[in-house]
Amino acid sequence: METKKEFFLECYKLGIIKFGRFTLKSGIESPFYVDLRPLASDPKILKKLANYLLDMLPLDNFDLICGVPYAALPMATAMSLESYLPLIIKRKEAKQYGTKKMLEGIFTKGQNCLLVEDVITSGTSLLETIPEIENEGISVSDIVVVLDRQQGGKEILESKGFRVHTLFTISEVCEMLKEEGHLTDDEVERINDFLTGNVVRFEEEKRLSYEEKLEICDHTVAQKLLQIALEKKSNLIVSADVTTTKELLELAEKVGPHIVALKTHIDILLDFDADQTILPLKDLAQKYNFLIMEDRKFADIGNTQELQFAYGTYKISNWADLVTAQVIAGYESLDCFRNVGVVAIIGMSSHGNLTDQNYRDEATKIALSHPNVFGGVSQNKIPNELLLFTPGVNLAHTGDGKGQQYNTPEHAFTKLESDFIIVGRGIYKADDAEQSALTYKIAGWNAYEASL
Repeated sequence: METKKEFFLECYKLGIIKFGRFTLKSGIESPFYVDLRPLASDPKILKKLANYLLDMLPLDNFDLICGVPYAALPMATAMSLESYLPLIIKRKEAKQYGTKKMLEGIFTKGQNCLLVEDVITSGTSLLETIPEIENEGISVSDIVVVLDRQQGGKEILESKGFRVHTLFTISEVCEMLKEEGHLTDDEVERINDFLTGNVVRFEEEKRLSYEEKLEICDHTVAQKLLQIALEKKSNLIVSADVTTTKELLELAEKVGPHIVALKTHIDILLDFDADQTILPLKDLAQKYNFLIMEDRKFADIGNTQELQFAYGTYKISNWADLVTAQVIAGYESLDCFRNVGVVAIIGMSSHGNLTDQNYRDEATKIALSHPNVFGGVSQNKIPNELLLFTPGVNLAHTGDGKGQQYNTPEHAFTKLESDFIIVGRGIYKADDAEQSALTYKIAGWNAYEASL
């Protein structure tokens, strides 16, 4: 059986590494240039490469395999054929017609995907690819790479919690080529000097603190919410999905000291009464310093929404501090929400929802531009100018059998850079709602501080 060195020398004959003076995309002059695309033209070598890469991995961990476009696509395809792992294809950019998908293939949310990359330098292409895969509900834990240029990319990815498996490093292949007489000692020394002086320093954009958000969020409701968060050291919103006024007020009394807002679904109450329901709720909100968030999810033309908001049985405009609204009806449909803050529904947490990447992009544009909107409900990162509200948070990190997909506080703040977590059944269904709210408050605040 051939050795790893013998295999590399086979690959080298295809001209995958050249030595001399090469100007890279970054403008830096490099003493070597790597291009692994010729490997796809030799079926025997491509098959061997696939098996070498697969041999480094715990294959039971993965449900899918995906190559970073474009050079790694044939490698991932060969690995799929050898391992029987289903292949998905990541586009560089979404089509402007048809399904407009970024990810092609058959997959389901919750699956774990192995990423394949040909060469790693700064890790930028992977850092761009991973969120686009995770946006589809697929997790990424491992990355397999043919050649590491040893310029910092592997270390950056590992610092973010990804496991990076590399078949070759540039130092390793230079040593093999020197042993075979293809490189001189001086050439190897020059390459090592280049690597030492050109480690990539990746300046990552850090998430903003609540104090920093206060400086850029100009909506009065956003400012009030952030101030409450800082005063109470809490980012917890409790979803009060109860059906009687008694349950609602009892829950508000128990969780009030620990929350920044209470999220209501006022139309599910069986005994709603403005005097008996709303007046005591507003008193509790003032007593415990929290806002009232009516999760109406308005989703109609502007005129109808205005009637739903200000008139009818509930007269939401009289008591809610903030409301949720779909943006499916367009920019002008949000004009009716005066004197409250609007949290736009950008993405939903239920399994099989239709808020795909294209919808989220368009919804985000509306949310950013409309003066009534100060935040978004989403399972994905959104621009810093908006406050991110993440629903479906549960310490158990499981689903509910009805399509609801849960996140932990750590995932919400570290991966999504959330600002506020929304917890429902984990608190109002608990044996001790007050203690559960305190537990989530502490977990949420700790996760927020750890993410800074």
